[in-house]
Amino acid sequence: MKKILFRTSLVGMLAGAAYYAQTAAPQTTPRYAVTDLGALGGTFSISYGINNAGRVAGAANVHGDKNQHPFFTGIGGTKYDLGTLGGPNAQASAPNGANDIPIVSEIATPDPLGQDFCGFGTHLICIAGLWNGAMSPLPTLGGNNAMAFAMNNRGQIIGVSENRVHDPACPSPQVLGYQAALWGPNVGTVQALPGLAGDTVGFALGINDLGQVVGSSGTCANTGVTAVGLLYGPHAVLWDNGSAIDLGSLGGKTMGKACSINNRGEVTGFSSLPGDKTVHPFLWTKETGMQDLGGLGADTLGDSAGLNNATQVVGGSCDNAGNCRAFLWEKNLLSDLNDLIAADSPMYLVYALGINDAGEIVGFAVQKKTGDIHAYLATPIRGASAKPAAPVVTSDTAQYTIPANIRMQLRLRLPFDRLRQR
Repeated sequence: MKKILFRTSLVGMLAGAAYYAQTAAPQTTPRYAVTDLGALGGTFSISYGINNAGRVAGAANVHGDKNQHPFFTGIGGTKYDLGTLGGPNAQASAPNGANDIPIVSEIATPDPLGQDFCGFGTHLICIAGLWNGAMSPLPTLGGNNAMAFAMNNRGQIIGVSENRVHDPACPSPQVLGYQAALWGPNVGTVQALPGLAGDTVGFALGINDLGQVVGSSGTCANTGVTAVGLLYGPHAVLWDNGSAIDLGSLGGKTMGKACSINNRGEVTGFSSLPGDKTVHPFLWTKETGMQDLGGLGADTLGDSAGLNNATQVVGGSCDNAGNCRAFLWEKNLLSDLNDLIAADSPMYLVYALGINDAGEIVGFAVQKKTGDIHAYLATPIRGASAKPAAPVVTSDTAQYTIPANIRMQLRLRLPFDRLRQR
C-alpha cells in the first residue's frame, strides 16, 4: 500500500552535497524518534516502505559503488543485501505481512530497442521480480520491461509492464506502450488493467488486501513512469474488480495520480489545481470524493506517497526552488515532519515514502554533518500527543535550505517540474 520510487542519477548528486544552511523554525515537543538506517557500505540509501512488523525495504549504494541493490532490514535494524536478477541495479518496495517483497531489477541484457524504461541510465532490460527468500522474475505483458511497485497480503503484486505496441506518441527513447499490471496470487500469471476511456497507457502504484488497485492512466505523450521517481499521468485511477474508475481532480487537467489505498478503501495521491501550476496531495473516499489536503506554507508541489489504515498520509512538499521536506497529514492538519522530531536531530527529513499501521514512517533524509543521503525510520514516541502540535511551517521558514545541486536533481526527478514546462 505504499509507493513512489527514486534512484541513481539522483543518487550521485544527492550524495555529493556537503552543507546545509540553517534558519530559524518553530520547534515543539518531539513526537517521533528518528533512526538512521545507514547504507550497504556506500554513502546513499533510501527506504521505500515498511510493513506492520516494522521490517523496512529500500535501496542503497554498495561499498562505494554507484549502483544500487535492494535491502531488507531484520532484527535490530540489520540490513540484508538482496542482490539483483543479473544486472547492476535493483530496488525493493514495501514488504507485505509475510515479508515478501516486490522488486525492480535490471538484467544483464541490453534493451534491443535502446529504451531506458526504468531510468537507471544503463539501457539494460529491467523486469519486475519477487523476493520471498530468493529473487525470481515475473512475466511481462509482451514487452521487454516491467516493474513491481507494491504487494498485498494475498500475494497479489502490482506495477507496470510494457506491451508489444509500438506507440509513436512515446518520447524517445521509449518505443513500446505500457499498462498497469497485476500479478498473482499465482506469480506466473499477469494481467493488464485497462486505463480510462481514451487512455492508452497506465501504471499501478498501490493495492490493498481487498485487491483494489490505484494508479494513473493517460497517453504515452502525457504520462511518464520510471523506477527513479518520475511517475506522473493526467488521471488518478482506482481499479475495482478490474474496472477503471476516474477519481476526478482538484480542478487541474495535467497531473493526477493515486499512490496508495488502505483497507478502508481510502485513496491518497496528488492532483494539479486550476491553472495546472500547483500540485496538492489529496484524500479520496467513495462517500466524499477527492479532498484537497492543502500545502505547506508557500510550497507549490505536494506529493503523498503513503497511507495507513488510521488515515495518516505521508509524502513530500517542495517549493519552486526544489527545497523538499517530509510531511505528515492527519486529522485535517498538514505538518512538516521535521517539526515533529528533536530540534537537534542529525538528520533533515527530505521525503516520507511509507507509513505502517503503527505510525512508523520511512523515507530518505540528509545527514546534516556529511551531506549523505540515508534511509530513515521515524518511530512515534510513546506518550506524545496524538495530534500534531507544530504550526504549519512556510517555505520561508523551513529548517534547512537544500544545496542547489540537490534541488536541481529533485526538480528533475520529481514529476512536478513538468508543470512548469507546460
